[in-house]
Amino acid sequence: MPSEATKRFYKRAETLQLDDAYGVALDGRAVRTPAGGALRVSSQRLADAIAAEWEAQEEKINPASMPMMQLACTAIDRVMRNRLEIVEQTAAYGASDLLCYRADAPDELVARQTKTWQPVLDWAANELSAPLLLAGGIMHVEQPATSLSALRAAIEDLDDWRLTGAVQLTQVLGSLVLALAVVRRHLEWRPAFDASVLDEVFQANRWGEDREAMQRRQAQSDEVEAAAAFLDLL
Repeated sequence: MPSEATKRFYKRAETLQLDDAYGVALDGRAVRTPAGGALRVSSQRLADAIAAEWEAQEEKINPASMPMMQLACTAIDRVMRNRLEIVEQTAAYGASDLLCYRADAPDELVARQTKTWQPVLDWAANELSAPLLLAGGIMHVEQPATSLSALRAAIEDLDDWRLTGAVQLTQVLGSLVLALAVVRRHLEWRPAFDASVLDEVFQANRWGEDREAMQRRQAQSDEVEAAAAFLDLL
């Protein structure tokens, strides 16, 4: 896959039926990943979505407009080759999950955090057997080892494709709990994203919005939406 915009070199993109999987073909030639691996996915819906991304390219190929292709390549080139390392890195977010760190003031922000975040933590405690402790401000709190093990187990249980989506969600949301809530369909992607930027939006509404911050938040929203769409297509 081109790393930057290049001229479109094919006329037609279509889903490719393989023996036990699906791929994408450009003018009959199978698409490969940036690392040279075969683009093989088990879901026809995902393959169709990737083919549609290639077909939608105009005079130049814009990789940024092909999130399903990018995530599929990440799964094949990175996650499948470095699964143990990626599980460890992703599970580590549980030790300092965003939802555990609450503001001391103002009262309105404290109330919003409690109303939005606590139900998700309650879900993690009940459904994942991972109760987490709260901390005020930025002071670190040591989480129960049993809870961290439960969160790690939830990540380990994911196949390589779902792990790929979970990794992107965790990194962008800054919360393993929110990511798992999306993966397990407890939350839609939009409420999960809104929860992750609750503090930032509160401060923006109070003191004024910064254009760069708005653009960054929109880019993050797009990444979360893409990860959720990827998971839905599996």
